[in-house]
Amino acid sequence: MAHSTHETRSRAVPRAALSEPPSLGRGLVLLMALAAALSCAGNYFAQPLLDIIEVNLHIGVTAAGLIVTAAQAGYALGLILLVPLGDVMDRRRLAVGLFALTAFFLLVTAAAPTGPWLIAGTLLTALTSVGAQVVVPFAAALAAPAERGRIVGVVMSGVLLGGLFGRLAAGALSELGGWRTVYWVNALLMAAMAILLHNRLPRLPRPRSTSTMSYTGLLRSTLALLREEPLLRRRAAVGAFSMASYSVQLTALTFLLTRPPFHWNAAAIGLFGLVGVIGVVGMNIAARLSDRGRVQAVSGTAAALLTLAWLPLLAGESSLLWLTVGVILLNIAQQAGLNSSQNVIYALRPEARNRINSAFMTLFFMGGAAGAALASVVWSRAGWSGICLLGGALAAGSLVLWILERVRAASAARPGAVTVSR
Repeated sequence: MAHSTHETRSRAVPRAALSEPPSLGRGLVLLMALAAALSCAGNYFAQPLLDIIEVNLHIGVTAAGLIVTAAQAGYALGLILLVPLGDVMDRRRLAVGLFALTAFFLLVTAAAPTGPWLIAGTLLTALTSVGAQVVVPFAAALAAPAERGRIVGVVMSGVLLGGLFGRLAAGALSELGGWRTVYWVNALLMAAMAILLHNRLPRLPRPRSTSTMSYTGLLRSTLALLREEPLLRRRAAVGAFSMASYSVQLTALTFLLTRPPFHWNAAAIGLFGLVGVIGVVGMNIAARLSDRGRVQAVSGTAAALLTLAWLPLLAGESSLLWLTVGVILLNIAQQAGLNSSQNVIYALRPEARNRINSAFMTLFFMGGAAGAALASVVWSRAGWSGICLLGGALAAGSLVLWILERVRAASAARPGAVTVSR
């Protein structure tokens, strides 16, 4: 408990009050959630605009597809190369710096005269957009233990909503001023957010154990955490399987809705994606239950629901009602499971939260990338039924991994043993 209060000290807290839990007002929490949303949104702008960009910049379909790939690759690189820096440098300065750099690279992207410039701008924007993943553990460090799940849930809701509304904003603003408009607007908003974060975020002290660590040592330490913390490995594996299952649905849903009996256009598919907003509800319910000591129950329920959700999705091949039910269940389960896993891993080593978040999220999004790749292959060979079998199998994998984790925890809880999780 002593190291947790030390972790959350800020400039405004007098030395005599260091034993008190931190005060994290609702306004600051909402600001951090909005910051996370704006930071992540830029990685999704290109998806509904690819046809327009292809014609405007006179690039081929393959080059246009590389824009989306660049966003994914840049984000993955940022997770492993930049997020761990939060454990060795002033986290407020790191967050503000990443937001400012993202604003600059958005301007580069908006002004791109050719396809290669646009791809480079997208890659760099995604690289620094991991500022959102610096803000999340920052919020966890500021929160008192009894409310950490709820606070992380609110900020992570911003990450989810940023992706959902980023696509909508891109389509709407392109109608007003062309495809570049959304990049100009977001660049201004990110610059303003950098100023707000500079003024509102408190300073947190750098942990003494890592304050002199070199950058290469920091990266080695991040990878070493996966070896040293079995619970982190297990939760990362659970997260990777669940994100892979979720990504299968995201990838294949567009294929399904453009074909009979739906025949939807891109705008309608984008609006249907807003069903995913219900995942925010699931995340926040899970957060409150986790704060009440029910984190393992939330994890198990989420994994089971993720698996069962593929049954209505299977029926949804010809029924919009069942398809909607399945998508809602899948979103609730995915977001609830993610929040519970974050609640568990952030309690492992408070002084290493950024490196823990880096390791976890890197494997999490690697699972998503694998799911998307598998979905494309399975769709072409087995259609929607094959997709549902694949998604259900991956979700069941996350459930099996959670059960194995609980079996190990039960063994460790025998008389004379020490448990590592709730």
